[in-house]
Amino acid sequence: MEIDIQIDSLTNCLENRETGEICDTEFRLVAKTISKADALALQKQGWKFDWSIPHKNGCEIYELLLKDDSSVQGMIALKHIREQYYTYVDIVEAGPVNVGHNGKFKGVGAHLFAIACKLSWDVGNEGYVQFKAKSNLVEHYRETLGAQNIDAQNMFIDSYSALKLIKTYFPEA
Repeated sequence: MEIDIQIDSLTNCLENRETGEICDTEFRLVAKTISKADALALQKQGWKFDWSIPHKNGCEIYELLLKDDSSVQGMIALKHIREQYYTYVDIVEAGPVNVGHNGKFKGVGAHLFAIACKLSWDVGNEGYVQFKAKSNLVEHYRETLGAQNIDAQNMFIDSYSALKLIKTYFPEA
């Protein structure tokens, strides 16, 4: 799947676009398999992707939440490719209220990639993350995430850029 999320800013958590308030976050693994019915319910709420597919493809799905608030601000689907020492990101999506430059919170996209980098580091993949970008966003990901090209659309985040994201979003790590 091609990654199609705007990285609007690197914040140290999520920033309320209207008030400028910095909001603490947490993330969690979606332990329950997302069924087709669950995915359709998400789409009715405004989510674009069919979130039942990544589980079928062996991906883990993580939700980004505000601390002490159960509303999901974004989700990421990924898979650790241990024998090649990288983490593959299949889908990244900001919650419907955070889409575009008028979204409620800034920093969702970068925070989701920071989660992927942290999890990659935690499993021994040294922060390496690979993904396929929409062609019109390749340069954007180079500039905002420090991603590098493998070919025209396949990109990776190396240890150096991963550490930058991890330290921005997880300063205690």
